[in-house]
Amino acid sequence: MNESNLVQKFIGVSERVILFIIAVATLYATVFEIIRMISVREVNLSDLFLLFIYAEVLGMVATFYVNNRIPVTLPLIIAMTALTRMIILQSKDVNAINIIYEATGILILAISAYIMTLKDKISLKKLLLREKIDKSDLSD
Repeated sequence: MNESNLVQKFIGVSERVILFIIAVATLYATVFEIIRMISVREVNLSDLFLLFIYAEVLGMVATFYVNNRIPVTLPLIIAMTALTRMIILQSKDVNAINIIYEATGILILAISAYIMTLKDKISLKKLLLREKIDKSDLSD
């Protein structure tokens, strides 16, 4: 085994270990948050957004373990949810211009996620077209 393969294997294992730690920490934070909501007997919208963020993080880790890659759109969705939660938490005490900045950030992230979705669709169409061309070359 050459040095390059050894480094790639080390990085791959390290990535999986780190993602496993992220999953365990996310589950711990989720349980802690649920216990907190039960103890105070109150659930706010910001609490639900936080649980949604935890669910998205777990989904991102699960996607990596299934596909060996993380789609770029998942972190963008998590960032949009986090900004939305921040707006909800701060809306009473913050200058209105800050809310506009945060909302603009959400808009930029949403546009970015949409563009990435279009990129994936275009890439899939190119792949299917290439396969169709390859099949027609074989039949000739």
